[in-house]
Amino acid sequence: MNSQPDLNAKMRAILVDWLIEVHRKFELMPESLFLTINIVDRYLSQKPVPRRELQLVGISAMLMACKYEEIWPPEVNDLMAISDNAYSRDQILAMEKAILGELGWYLTVPTPYVFLVRYTKASIPSDDEVNSE
Repeated sequence: MNSQPDLNAKMRAILVDWLIEVHRKFELMPESLFLTINIVDRYLSQKPVPRRELQLVGISAMLMACKYEEIWPPEVNDLMAISDNAYSRDQILAMEKAILGELGWYLTVPTPYVFLVRYTKASIPSDDEVNSE
């Protein structure tokens, strides 16, 4: 966030809170939320974003993450409606293109969710371990 002249950490936190609410409303998979936030953070670390476009970055990142992770991703019209039509279809798709270009189309990343699932599985004892005690 230090490279953002018009944004601060509190604004990012507000965006993440809003993205979590959108994620809940659409009943999306956890992977989609983690990937959305990863995309937002990577984009914000590389490109200055005006304050008025922060939510646009968030919904465009969510659109990409959902296309990547979900079987039935929300449509652009759904994302327009959830943001009170603050952005047009063309703006969302243009931001999606800009983010993908800035990130070099690199979306496959290990998010914290992958590790949480693995650690959870590793922490549960197997039946063999339980029976041997």
